Parts: sequence; structure tokens; C-alpha cells
Amino acid sequence: MFSKAVGIDLGTANILIYVKGEGVVLDEPSVVSIDANTKKCLAVGQSAKDMLGRTPGRVLAIRPLKDGVIADFEVTEMMLQYFVRKLKLKGVFSRPTILICCPSNITSVERKAISDAAYRAGAKRVYIEEEPKVAAIGANLDISKPTGSMVLDIGGGTTDVAILSLGEIVTSTSLKVAGDRLDHDIIKYVKDTYKLLIGDRTAEEIKTHIGAASVEAVDTMETKTFAVSGRDLVTGLPNTITLRADETANAMHESLQDIVRACRTVLEQTPPELSADIVTRGIVLTGGGALLHGLDSLISHELSIPVYVAENALTCVAEGTGIMLENLEAMGL
Repeated sequence: MFSKAVGIDLGTANILIYVKGEGVVLDEPSVVSIDANTKKCLAVGQSAKDMLGRTPGRVLAIRPLKDGVIADFEVTEMMLQYFVRKLKLKGVFSRPTILICCPSNITSVERKAISDAAYRAGAKRVYIEEEPKVAAIGANLDISKPTGSMVLDIGGGTTDVAILSLGEIVTSTSLKVAGDRLDHDIIKYVKDTYKLLIGDRTAEEIKTHIGAASVEAVDTMETKTFAVSGRDLVTGLPNTITLRADETANAMHESLQDIVRACRTVLEQTPPELSADIVTRGIVLTGGGALLHGLDSLISHELSIPVYVAENALTCVAEGTGIMLENLEAMGL
């Protein structure tokens, strides 16, 4: 194989890139800012994210992926080209073999859009794998044996639940309730309760600092309040309020219950032998959403199954692409 092997976790919130032999070399937000008049790309990644909600009229900060799939093809292509160029692949390696992850139940049209975007960004070959499978490999689960492993991967746009055995997905579901939905729950709660308008970035900060999956989880938290600034809907002027951690638990309750219900549905569709394995082996949480305080104990309590957060929850999928690329090379593909 003469081309460089590159694994891409093309997430709604973040894009992570793994280069064979180097590990995860890039972790940036999936945001592109463009000039509305000329359609020229102005910034990509973190610098573009810093512009979200703060741009003048002619500058658009766009998140080209929505709910785990490509919402804006041109901008996704622009973003992939930028990041592949940033890897500075030289000579015969300049056209890499790319392995990209996608949610488990996307359509063939959406799958083709992802592969087309990768080819146009300069890929020599493109492989597409389902995210929960790659996340399980990245979390060091041995999915090659005839025993059941269950993965709950909570990203920015989608949550994937899958049960794997003998290297393949046995049952799975994908729902559009994930990090972005939780942010919107917080925005809605603050607006309804305090008549204060906040943006996506502020909501994400609240979730990171004092986000709790349940009221019980709040007791074990270090920081339990957070100062939130936004625009007062009554006066129209800037205002600051103090939000408590238990309020975030109430705000996100419904969405988190949707995730629990999805896990229950997948377990109900699972062959009894594999179900027995999961009761003993538990569920592994991956993705950024896995870091929500108390989420593991909430799911464990609701399903009466042990739940573990993967050590490398944020980079699981990217590291999984690395392991799969090694295997592809070993098979001579």
C-alpha cells in the first residue's frame, strides 16, 4: 500500500483525524466560516467555531454536518480538503487511503455523499465503517469473539446504540438525540424559566461545567452553580443569572430518557444468549456525551446493567479507525 492511511471521525460537533504511525493528529470543531458574497472559505475548525454567533452579516459560520450526516455538501468538501491539506502528505503519500465513520442507520444516498466528499478531498481509496463498531474497537473491546458487547456512542448529532458479536453489528439503532439536543434543552429551559436568551456556545459551556444526568448525580459534583450571561427577553438588555446543576438535570431529563429507551429497544431485539453476555459484561459509553456527569449511573440504574465510560471516550472512534486501518493493511487491501 503506497498511500498514507488516514482515519476520519467525521462528527457533527468535532472532526478527529488519525494518521497511521502518528496517532490522532487533529481534533477540531466541524465548523467552517465563509464569505456569503464570494462563497470563499475564511476559517475552518476552532477559529471558525470562535466566530459562531458573533459574525457580521456577510460572514457565515456553518456547521456542515447535521445529525451525523452531511447537510451542506460543498462546505463539507471544503472542510475535508482543508484538513487533508493540513496533514501535509507528500509525494506518493499525497493521496491517502481514508476510512470514515458514519452513524449506523444512514441511507445509501447519505453514505455515498460521505464517500464522494472524501474522494473530492483527494482520497485515493475510501472505506466507510459504522461508528458504533469502530467505537467498540477503539474502546479496546474484543468484538471478534462470539460474545456480546454493547456500545452506546453519544456524539454531537447522533447517539448510536449497538450490540456486536463476531466482529459485526447484531442489532443497532441510531437516534438524533445527542449533544446538540442537550444544548437546545438547556437553551429552552433558561429561556422559559429566566426569560434569558443564550446561544449554543453558552449552552455547551453550561453542559460541560455543571451538566448532570440526574438530580442524584449533583451531590458528587465539585461545582454546582454557573454564572450565565445572555440577553434578557423582557428588557432587551444583557443580564447574568446563576444556574444550578440540578436545573440542568431537569432540563435534559426527557432527552436522556429517549437515550435510555433506545438502549432498552436494542436489548429487547437481542438474541437471549447475547443478552446474557451483556448483563455480565455491561455497556460501554463512548463519545463526548459519555462525559456527562452521572450518565453512567443513570443508565445503569434504569436498565439494571453495569455501565462503564471508556477511558478514551472522546477519541475512541478515531483510535478505532487506526486499528481498522492496520487490519486492512494486514489483509493487503
